[in-house]
Amino acid sequence: MADRPEVQTASAPVTALAVVGLAQSMLNGLAQVPFRQPWRGPAGLLDNIGQSVTRQTIRSFMGYSMGLPIDEFRSMEKILDDICQWVMPPFIALTDGVEITADTVGGVPGLWCRAKASSDAYVDDPADKQEIGATILYLHGGGYIGTSPIMYSAFAASLVKATGNEVFIADYRMAPEFPFPAGVLDAADVFRGLLDRGVSPDHLVVAGDSGGGGLAASLVSYLHAHDLPMPAAVALFSPEVDLDLDHPSVTENAHLDILPWNVPVTPYLQGVQPNDARVSIVDDPDPDWFPPTFVCWGADEMFRDGIRLFVERLEGAGVQVYAMEEYGMFHVFPILMPWAESSRRVFRALEELSTRHVKPDLAAEQTH
Repeated sequence: MADRPEVQTASAPVTALAVVGLAQSMLNGLAQVPFRQPWRGPAGLLDNIGQSVTRQTIRSFMGYSMGLPIDEFRSMEKILDDICQWVMPPFIALTDGVEITADTVGGVPGLWCRAKASSDAYVDDPADKQEIGATILYLHGGGYIGTSPIMYSAFAASLVKATGNEVFIADYRMAPEFPFPAGVLDAADVFRGLLDRGVSPDHLVVAGDSGGGGLAASLVSYLHAHDLPMPAAVALFSPEVDLDLDHPSVTENAHLDILPWNVPVTPYLQGVQPNDARVSIVDDPDPDWFPPTFVCWGADEMFRDGIRLFVERLEGAGVQVYAMEEYGMFHVFPILMPWAESSRRVFRALEELSTRHVKPDLAAEQTH
């Protein structure tokens, strides 16, 4: 976002002070960990401590960031993005055997994550080449206002490794500079662009987490309204599908989750009502156009009740749903704690679903 000409950033001295403030906030958060009984939790000792440290680190990061002026926020985001640009490609190449390449699809920039074993550049014998099962259009999270594709490359690489699919992480426009419907329009342009490149909708999966999960659901609604083909499936990780934020879990789980207690939605909506079906799909899941859907979330997250309602209404409407609520887990736990057993269950489920629903269809298509 910070590279776009319409986006303002702060001066170097102000940015440096913001980074120092962030470091102090995170250190203060970590200093609280020993006083919060980090050994207690839903799993083993190491997982429980890891969860406690992760919760305090991310909560401190988000709480501090949300209080910054937007130009300082974008400048700090740019620094983190630059660090990830340097660190992530060699890391995921080593750990997951995945290559990152930049591309523009449908006029929207983004990153491809593909298994090295699927590329001629890395495979000497064509017989050893790994087939790509499907294409995932991934819409990253960040509450509709922050983060970037490269920050999500490690999670995308995990999806590639688990499913055998390729992943395109779209660098869609975000609020407050670009409020709704800019992100949805960008996602739709990428979807059209993938179709124009010959990707069959039967092998195209739309996925996203948090705000990106809400955006993925909004994209499905947009595709229906504009008579575009449906994707083969949707995969959502702690999706922000109900922007009314009026469920008990929003307050009951505020002390357990990584999200700030005052979750911001106004910058994205900017006048659109939070119960509008275009931004809160929870009230309008039509089985005639909503594809099979995978949803996972944590029992301790603030969005829990809204996601439960979303799943119940999908199932009640006859949509094929694969739902996983993980006890003791917070928001987007598979992304923040990929080593946890709960996260491993999610990846195993995705692998099974990919094998059952995507790869056999693709194999059948390739024989014709």
